[in-house]
Amino acid sequence: MKAGLFSLACISLLRFAASQPQHHIHHHHAKRAQDVVTDVVTQVDNQTFEFEDVIVYVDDAGEPVSTTTVYKNQVQPTAALGTYSNPPAIPAPAPAPASSSPVIAPAASSQPALSPSPVPQPTQSMAPAQSRSPSSSGGSSSSGPGFSSGISYTPYNADNSCKSTSQVAQDFSKISGYGLVRLYGSDCNQVANVIAATKGSVSLFIGIFDINSIQSEVQTISQAINGDWSQVNTVSVGNELVDSGKASASQVVAAVGTARSALKSAGYNGPVVTVDTMNAMKNNPSLCTASDFCAINCHAFFDGNTLPSGAGDFVKGWTQQVSQAAGGKTVVVTESGWPTQGDTNNKAVPSQENQDTAIASLKASFSSNLVLFNAFDDMWKQPGAFNAEKFWGILGTSPG
Repeated sequence: MKAGLFSLACISLLRFAASQPQHHIHHHHAKRAQDVVTDVVTQVDNQTFEFEDVIVYVDDAGEPVSTTTVYKNQVQPTAALGTYSNPPAIPAPAPAPASSSPVIAPAASSQPALSPSPVPQPTQSMAPAQSRSPSSSGGSSSSGPGFSSGISYTPYNADNSCKSTSQVAQDFSKISGYGLVRLYGSDCNQVANVIAATKGSVSLFIGIFDINSIQSEVQTISQAINGDWSQVNTVSVGNELVDSGKASASQVVAAVGTARSALKSAGYNGPVVTVDTMNAMKNNPSLCTASDFCAINCHAFFDGNTLPSGAGDFVKGWTQQVSQAAGGKTVVVTESGWPTQGDTNNKAVPSQENQDTAIASLKASFSSNLVLFNAFDDMWKQPGAFNAEKFWGILGTSPG
């Protein structure tokens, strides 16, 4: 028998054409910033798959008598997970309107098996486990995060002056039911004043605000707590520095390392993190890697397509996306709330009723590791985005 070799070149060419890269373009809009920032991120990864050549054997009359399949490697592009900054879809079971951020999908392939792999969407089962132990990457040991409830507080009068010890005490006479208080800096003697006002009954999430003054801020904090670090749950280094463009991710990572060393020398061995928006954290996983847990500020109001009743699911969806981008690391929400006054942002309407609904939704979605924003209205701030920046106070106007 004489064998003839026929290669099915047309099949190979068609499948090779289906394997060419398809670009995914995603947009994101920075949350809780006065300037809207739009980033476009495009990335293509490669994945190996096999296609086949078929060898057909024929007899002397040219009739096929048998075939053999030979597999060869080819490269197929796939979208890489964790590199895009599109807002996440609201996870089940409480769907919310889809984000306004456009997503250009790849063209469908005539060979479904060879089409680019879709980006997995987060599900409830992907939520990071809540733990009172920090990630091993930071090398610290402490009781944080793991707090049951938290609220943020700022010690400034409407004229930007510092509140006195008695004013801070007045404020905290109205604050109750929270196990943790987040402070953004060490100025105005705020750490010592809050400890005095609460009589040490709450844990503190203390901020180093200026990454160019780490040593002096660590010294100020150490003196304020009188060397008793047991009152401190976490120390943060910077707030939304990458999202605001005030520092690069590498600069913030270096600052976290410097702060950790300075704090250790001062006797503190608990979690050290940097705080940024959910977009900045997802797009810069190094911020999470450098921290003992991922700390994000996330506000459903700025999405514009989320009703206050869906605030909890919106924020939960983002914690899952950030955790996934950071290899499963625990995510703590260090700011989330809803304004009572300001301009409407599409479907998001500022009002007292909507704030109450949003806070209830957040509490239903998070039994721990959530810091509500903010204790009182911040009349010292500029109007900000949607003229709402002053009016996030859960307890309204400060009595102090």
